[in-house]
Amino acid sequence: MRLIALTGGIGSGKSSVSERLTDRGAVIIDSDLLVRELQQPGRPVFEAMVARWGDRIVAADGSLDRAAVASIVFGDKTELEAINNIVHPAVKVATRARVEAHADTDQVVVLDIPLLVETGNRHGASAVIVIDCPTDVAVHRLMSLRGFSEADARARIASQASREDRLALADFVIDNGGDLDALDAEVDRCRAWIDGLEPTPWPPGS
Repeated sequence: MRLIALTGGIGSGKSSVSERLTDRGAVIIDSDLLVRELQQPGRPVFEAMVARWGDRIVAADGSLDRAAVASIVFGDKTELEAINNIVHPAVKVATRARVEAHADTDQVVVLDIPLLVETGNRHGASAVIVIDCPTDVAVHRLMSLRGFSEADARARIASQASREDRLALADFVIDNGGDLDALDAEVDRCRAWIDGLEPTPWPPGS
């Protein structure tokens, strides 16, 4: 197994890169999807969040009201730390279980970790791929594809790790500042680089 961490800021195009890596034979383990699974009603993470913030974070259908959660934790360091303390340990356990399923194979496993810089946890990955694009490009994507206002888009970007901090972690950089044809070429270049990597030691530290 070659285990690689993939990260990038909001609006950088992680989903587009993950789709293309999947098309090129990689297994993607998406941290955001894991979080959504862990936050389903009845799961321990959901129950712990409701215990802290009450019914105001529960939607009418009983599911988690993500917008309500965001309004509580966005810009409040104490509440952000609280949710991280609830979510991150559970994500670590779930990620480890998903990776273990591929440990004795020749598979390329890519961990999509949006907050890699912030958490510092690469889950045993032996290399880091960073998706990079200019801030103005990310802002435009958030406005056109996700309906953000420009002010909200820039605030979300500013709340994450800086572009420079992400690039400092990179073993490989995918430039996603261009069009989709350019991105296809970048992902092809990345896949060729991955093919040259040695298997990842597993378990971590072995």
